Amino acid sequence: MLKGFKAFLLRGNILDLAIGIVVGGAFTGVVNGLLDGILNPLIAAIFGQPDISYVGHFTVNGADFSIGEFAQALLNFLIIATTLYFLVIVPVKRLSELGARKEQEPEPEPVPAPTDEYQVLCQIRDLLSAAPPAPDA
Repeated sequence: MLKGFKAFLLRGNILDLAIGIVVGGAFTGVVNGLLDGILNPLIAAIFGQPDISYVGHFTVNGADFSIGEFAQALLNFLIIATTLYFLVIVPVKRLSELGARKEQEPEPEPVPAPTDEYQVLCQIRDLLSAAPPAPDA
C-alpha cells in the first residue's frame, strides 16, 4: 500500500503540479510588483485614481457597481498570462524543440557500394528489356 502511494507521489504529473504551484506563488509576487510599481502609478497619473478598480464606480438604488474592478481583474489576468507565455512557455518550447531536433537527426548511413552480382544482374535486366520479344511458337 505504501509502495503504491510512493509511486503515485513520484510520478511526473504530481511533481510538475507541485512545482507549478510553487512557481505560480512566486510569480504572483512578480506580477504584483509590476502592477504596484509601474502600472497602478501610471493609471493613477492618467485617471486620477490609485488603480483601475476605482474607475467607473457608480451607485444605483443603493447598489454599488464597479466596471473598473472587473477591468482590474482582467488586466491582472492578461499580464499574468502574457508574462507566463513569453517568459516560461516560449523558452521551454524552444529548448524542447532543440532537444527533439538533436534526437531526431541521426547521421545518414552511407549507401553501400553495389556488389558485382548486383551489377551483373542489372546488366542482364537491361539486355532483356532491350531485346525484341520472342515469337510465339
